[in-house]
Amino acid sequence: MTTETVQFRTCPLCEATCGLEITVRDGRVHRIRGDRDNPFSQGFICPKGSVLQHVHSDPDRLRRPLIRRGDDPATAVFEEIGWEEAFAEVERRLLPIIERHGRDAVALYLGNPSAHSLAGVLYNRPLARALGTRNIYSASTVDQMPKHVSSGLLFGGPLLIPVPDLDRTDHLLMLGANPWESNGSLCTAPDFPGRLARIRQRGGKVVVVDPRRTRTAEEADEHVAIRPGTDAHLLAAMANVLLGEGLAEPGRLRAFTSGLDELQELLAPITPEAASAACGIDPGTIRRLARELAAAPTAAVYGRIGTHTVAFGTLAAWAVDVLNVLTGNLDRPGGAMFPAPAHERPRTPGPGRGYRTGRHHSRVRGYPEVNGELPVATLAEEIETPGEGQVRALITVAGNPVVSTPDAASLDRALAGLELMVSVDIYRNETTRYAHLILPPPSALERSEYHLAFFGLSVRNVAQWSPPLFEPSGPTEHEILAKLALIASGQGTGADPALVEHLLVDGILQGAIGAADSPIAGCTVEELASLLDGPSAVDRVLDAMIRTGPYGDWFGAVPGGLSLASLAVHEHGLDLGPLQPRLPELLRTPSGTIELVPDPIAADIPRLLASCREAAIGAGGSEGVDGSGLVLIGRRHLRSNNSWMHNVAPLVKGKPRCTLQIHPDDAARLGLGDGDPAEVRSRVGAVVAPVEITDAIRPGVVSLPHGWGHGVPGSRLSVAAEHAGVNSNVLTDGEVVDPLSGNAVLNGIPVTVTPLSSDLSPRARGS
Repeated sequence: MTTETVQFRTCPLCEATCGLEITVRDGRVHRIRGDRDNPFSQGFICPKGSVLQHVHSDPDRLRRPLIRRGDDPATAVFEEIGWEEAFAEVERRLLPIIERHGRDAVALYLGNPSAHSLAGVLYNRPLARALGTRNIYSASTVDQMPKHVSSGLLFGGPLLIPVPDLDRTDHLLMLGANPWESNGSLCTAPDFPGRLARIRQRGGKVVVVDPRRTRTAEEADEHVAIRPGTDAHLLAAMANVLLGEGLAEPGRLRAFTSGLDELQELLAPITPEAASAACGIDPGTIRRLARELAAAPTAAVYGRIGTHTVAFGTLAAWAVDVLNVLTGNLDRPGGAMFPAPAHERPRTPGPGRGYRTGRHHSRVRGYPEVNGELPVATLAEEIETPGEGQVRALITVAGNPVVSTPDAASLDRALAGLELMVSVDIYRNETTRYAHLILPPPSALERSEYHLAFFGLSVRNVAQWSPPLFEPSGPTEHEILAKLALIASGQGTGADPALVEHLLVDGILQGAIGAADSPIAGCTVEELASLLDGPSAVDRVLDAMIRTGPYGDWFGAVPGGLSLASLAVHEHGLDLGPLQPRLPELLRTPSGTIELVPDPIAADIPRLLASCREAAIGAGGSEGVDGSGLVLIGRRHLRSNNSWMHNVAPLVKGKPRCTLQIHPDDAARLGLGDGDPAEVRSRVGAVVAPVEITDAIRPGVVSLPHGWGHGVPGSRLSVAAEHAGVNSNVLTDGEVVDPLSGNAVLNGIPVTVTPLSSDLSPRARGS
């Protein structure tokens, strides 16, 4: 007899949080389609969400711990072992390293999928604290750290990130983002393309600034083909126009904004003429873009990965919100606004301590700490450079830094020399093949779902929680992370993972009890903790956050408020309303104002101005600010999600996508034909890729997609190996980072492109 059930949850594969309707027949996923009753996504789904079951049932996905037998990952045997044995082996190997060399001898790397997991967001921090190391790294420094730094400096907190109010804006200026392919980032918006289309349908305008004519640019009102890495130049010049022509009108923001006069003085030299040579946009266009932004009834400036993964990433992120402030569009319907997620912790009114970096520095190159992390660009040298504090052990959680981080060849080499590597991952990939132990968490369908990271970046206040679809066969992700934390803290493999739950819950409840005007001020942590609900520890932690959040029931003190139980009733998700103005109450700077000219920003502006002068001297030469010839940028594809979705056959089928895109003029100059193999060489490495000639890319710019380079010995990604591609990060220079954030520079890399013989084998082409 056939049994069939239907569950509604949100897709965990990108930041859009689209609602899914999942039909399970006889214990297996039968169908996945968009949830038409989800109030946020309204049935929208992309190709990734529809194949979620392929990840769950992938024969390459690990179900039991693996231990590596042999020193060389290419020839070693990976053997399945039990969970108790695996944790005992971690303890046996990890603690002696800490005892001999100190806690900084252990590094922790947190990959991108950690942010897509409730357990990852909540339990990675206790793991980091238990390790007690300064060597914390994450995908943030190859992706988004500039936005955290600029938000911290402007508003007082690195998570105070405004998002464009897409559903109400009249004018969107978007830089370095391609949401038709990425579905959006640092801006949670299901059906981002549809929302862009509706801006135009209601008479608004969408302007896309990008070196490529992306799918997003094709659907916009205007495409501005900028030179890679110069978004900060353009934005600073636009701010100069607003200030110089009397178009700056912050409106209500003026009452709690400081530094307007200093800003005008700071940006005075960065005129449209000064910026034009660098960014490749004529001064008249720069002035028009600024005037149109100021004249729009409502407007939002939004910059994403293309603006962050460059040498001026933090200045570009800062300038985005400077323009939002100067036009009066920050914290305004139709502008750039601050979400109020259901899990947000209570805040104490008034000014805060502000934001700073550099509380410690990396051992080898002296990079400053940012948000408790060091730049992942320095990880390889921290492993390979002898001396006190040398990294000898590494724990990775849901990451593939050999493919996704700078100077990949150096990191690939460095990992082979570690005394211990432990990976929490569902795959044996290009990175985890070096692990001595791999601890696989359950699949996304075997865990509860609530997007803690992304609801805080949503263009509408929403919430949705779903229980696991299937029962996991082993420990949950939070139990694995808790076990590692307890081992690292010296409490041993026998310690109860619930200790970490209690630690998290106690911190949440103590903060709520002590909050200003707290409805539960007279209660104790113990009595409140006894009222928490949820099928697992991670859900009970979430329940504590929801109940003491802005819409919470505060354990019955606020009738009709939210709890995990009430979210469970709303299986399609809960619409909590449009974004609302939240300033100045949200600000946590020492002055209690938006501090437009923080000292670190002011100190970095001369570097920007110097690059304008260098570009002017080199005007008339080739692409790139320094006139060095071709420059390389990355690109995204709708069917990819960094490296780990390439093992899903329906997503990688069809025409090869790991190609070198090049403009016809450059191809003709170099003697390249469509499909020819070409060597791409940077200061640090070289790859060979097939050429794709297209006029959609700016002359002087070439593009390789991010996240490829599969099929290496020792990995087990059978589908990905058949579509290996090349690792673009072999070309990324680990010695070049944005100085304020430590973010890697993945775009605007100087390269040379050389034709190769077309009789190379397919394997040689992708080597």
